[in-house]
Amino acid sequence: MKRTAYYNAAAQMHDQWPIKKALTLSDVDITHPFLTLSRQQVETHILVYMTPQQQEHLRNDGQVGFNAQDDDTGDAYVMKLKWRGSYYNLIGKWGKVVRGKGLDVGQEIKIRWFNGCLHFSVPEQQVVVVPPARMVAAPLVQDHWPIKKVLTSSDVDTNHPFLPLPRRSVEDHILVHWVPQEREELRKEEQVSINARDYDTGEIHVMKLKWRGNYYNLIGGWANIIRQKGLGIGQEIRLRWANNCLYFSVLAEQYVPTASGHDNWPIKKALTLSDVDTNHPFLTLPGKAVEDHILFYWTQQAREQLRNEHQIRINARDDDTGDLYAMKLKWRGSYYNLIGKWGKIIREKRLQVGREIRVRWDNGCLIFSVPE
Repeated sequence: MKRTAYYNAAAQMHDQWPIKKALTLSDVDITHPFLTLSRQQVETHILVYMTPQQQEHLRNDGQVGFNAQDDDTGDAYVMKLKWRGSYYNLIGKWGKVVRGKGLDVGQEIKIRWFNGCLHFSVPEQQVVVVPPARMVAAPLVQDHWPIKKVLTSSDVDTNHPFLPLPRRSVEDHILVHWVPQEREELRKEEQVSINARDYDTGEIHVMKLKWRGNYYNLIGGWANIIRQKGLGIGQEIRLRWANNCLYFSVLAEQYVPTASGHDNWPIKKALTLSDVDTNHPFLTLPGKAVEDHILFYWTQQAREQLRNEHQIRINARDDDTGDLYAMKLKWRGSYYNLIGKWGKIIREKRLQVGREIRVRWDNGCLIFSVPE
């Protein structure tokens, strides 16, 4: 999910689609029909508009029913949103939607919440076909990533590590650059070894591309990549083929940087459902924001301790009340959790989904504020 951590809860316009996703194999599997949506997108663009009763029902029962509408056809459905911890599943009539619309891997679904109803659309003829001309080796262009995918639960499962990619995308943007002998080998052997380079770190991996009919799996070393990069559900991976190598990149969460003076708040975030859950209390903060605006001011020894032990004790102060807390900052790979007394803070400040928290580091202490 690549956006600023700050969210302005303005009314959604009818033609805006804040949630967009390329459908995966599990999304279009009618034997186990459900649509996986990232936690942050759902809590930022759907739950914040639900009634307090709906939010409470979801928090207590783990799921909530509501009306959904296919904006392409006008068909209405009674569906459910099920909380799965780090992501959500849309269930109910999803199998009927898959069959009725003939949904397939790689198609884009767009979602918004409007007037107490979940609206969705799957536009036709979304794929822009690139002419099958052989690529001339040229310097890499940083913003040219023809294949983009939001990672699902199966994509980041280290017990069964593979990354499924839509057949059309692979054939239009990867295989088109291969020589005929390489394509023939893939067709006969159903898999072929390739070099893959992590564009973010420069690290090279020897991997395999495996043909699975309507899609391709990237295997061999994928589990190591998941662990090394701390990949999680909802992150976007970008891929391209250049100079006989598969390049991939997973951007850190983006935010709007500001000067980190005493009166400024460089980290701002709209609280999500998991942020205000007192049963499992923790505040999730974007990795890059923490590293740029908190760890930047730490000593090398403190940073090393966090890296080795994956958590460290810190002092925190509520700028609204002056209360002090002994807390912990826990490293989770691509993000950080603030734990310790967070449950107490939720209860005392009566925090709710959609409220904005502001954070900064000042004089060896984590300062936070939740404006009324």
